[in-house]
Amino acid sequence: MRRLLSFPIILAACATLSTPLHAQGLRDDINQLFIFGNGDDPLFLGGSGSNPSQAIAIHGAHFEPSAVSQNGTMIDFLTNAIGGNVADFPFSAASGGTTFKFENGVPVATSTSAGPVFAERGQTLGRGRVLVGLSYDTFHYSSIRGVDLHNINLVFTHQNVTGAKCDSIFGTSCTPMGVPSFENDIMPFQLSLDIKTSVESFVLTYGVSDRLDIGVAIPMVSTSLVGQSTATIIPFGGDSVYHYFAGTPTNPVLSASRFVQGSATGIGDVAVRAKLNVHNSDRSSVALLLDGRFPTGSQDDLLGAGKFSGRALAVVSGSFGAFSPHADVGYLRRAGNYRNDAILATFGFDHLMSTGVTLDADMIAQFQVGNSKLLIPQSVTYTEPFQRTVNTSDIPNIRDDLINGSLGAKFTLRGGLTAIANVIVPLNRGGLRANELYTVGLEYGF
Repeated sequence: MRRLLSFPIILAACATLSTPLHAQGLRDDINQLFIFGNGDDPLFLGGSGSNPSQAIAIHGAHFEPSAVSQNGTMIDFLTNAIGGNVADFPFSAASGGTTFKFENGVPVATSTSAGPVFAERGQTLGRGRVLVGLSYDTFHYSSIRGVDLHNINLVFTHQNVTGAKCDSIFGTSCTPMGVPSFENDIMPFQLSLDIKTSVESFVLTYGVSDRLDIGVAIPMVSTSLVGQSTATIIPFGGDSVYHYFAGTPTNPVLSASRFVQGSATGIGDVAVRAKLNVHNSDRSSVALLLDGRFPTGSQDDLLGAGKFSGRALAVVSGSFGAFSPHADVGYLRRAGNYRNDAILATFGFDHLMSTGVTLDADMIAQFQVGNSKLLIPQSVTYTEPFQRTVNTSDIPNIRDDLINGSLGAKFTLRGGLTAIANVIVPLNRGGLRANELYTVGLEYGF
């Protein structure tokens, strides 16, 4: 028992002492995909900026406002989506395996099956009982809001240059978008991201009484990133080329590319949980669950969200012989400027198929509260020399509702040991998604 309880302490210590596998954070690696040439500013054009004698100050910085418009940059959008997704990773159920209560000092089972994998059920472990779980989860991000992560297309537009100096040089008002004419230059940008994540979780739950469980979940997260970007400047026309990555106005370099790769391993966002059973009978059980996730994972390395989140759930489960339906409904509160709260809903069942084999099937959903805080820059409308609209991204501004299907099985082995296998697949296109999320694990109750 002492060895089991010391495991999370050892895990946390190893994560604290470990060093990153790269010189900078993965957030910085993604940032590098938007930087061409020398400097630290996204979309700064080194070639254009090298000639300050040109008419309108330094042209090298003219695409930068396009990178930082609308609630932060495209970089912020991608990195906050990744970090927030890892932080919301589902831990295994707080009260798995066989649950008990004491009657006249004798333990009496309150469940038939081994319970759901990720959903919760109304029963608690029972006074003095302990559940220890170890799991390994792996997933490969494939899309963001339905767009293939290997083929994200963006278009960065020029700053709308205005002011008295511009008006005097060109002899007309520079207020309309498209005046001066070089404002019509655009930068199509293709981005490819390959992101893999694995999570090794330690879960410990203790039955304080027949109706109250408390627990902790400690994840060790590994994230690897391979990214490539290609940018091309398309001049609108005219006698001079004002924007280029390198070279000269007469011999400009109009395309550039970047390649980055990196990885990081460390402790993720630790969760502390408590579940209170408020009703229990032979046919039904009702509980309330509180879960708080603390920002212990590195936000810079995309191992955590960097902000606290907490959820409150009402849990209802039934028992009809070997068939046990369950439903969890609640609210997820997320701190931070780029994370929406969510309504939580999970519906499904676990069914004792045969002795020692439990099938679990669930629909797991998060419904975004309010307008999305992760916004893609809006389209840009030009009025000169003719009216037209440029869409800045093929990523849509849609709600990040997440609906997943989960199918798994629990195999009860000898000595209170239970093996777990599960797969989660997305059922809609909102948010940052993997095609599949695979889970294998072990639970031990005593």
